[in-house]
Amino acid sequence: QLQASGGGLVQPGGSLRLSCAASERIMSFDSLGWFRQAPGKGREFVAAVRRGDGNSHYADSVKGRFTISRDNAANTLYLQMYNLKPEDTAVYYCAANYNRIILSAMDDITRYAYRGQGTLVTVSS
Repeated sequence: QLQASGGGLVQPGGSLRLSCAASERIMSFDSLGWFRQAPGKGREFVAAVRRGDGNSHYADSVKGRFTISRDNAANTLYLQMYNLKPEDTAVYYCAANYNRIILSAMDDITRYAYRGQGTLVTVSS
């Protein structure tokens, strides 16, 4: 139902934009998020956004470098990533939930009913 794309190999300091396509209207989902899992580590929260109030939430490690956005017309969720660092290397996943997730819980992947296939981002020189 959700499919992430746009990953690849990028040098430190570079940029990438990830996309998450939904099989149904993305407007159907109130809360959308991005998570990532680095090799040998657990899955961690990256960013999330809600419909309506447009509230977004970011992990401290990506604040000021990543921007999450949703394009309802294109039925797509995006994650624009700037100034990438080697520690950003991970498989990135998108997640969605029909109902609104409270701000304090937007970093909890178990709150999202739908999770897509990931896309690998490798930051290396």
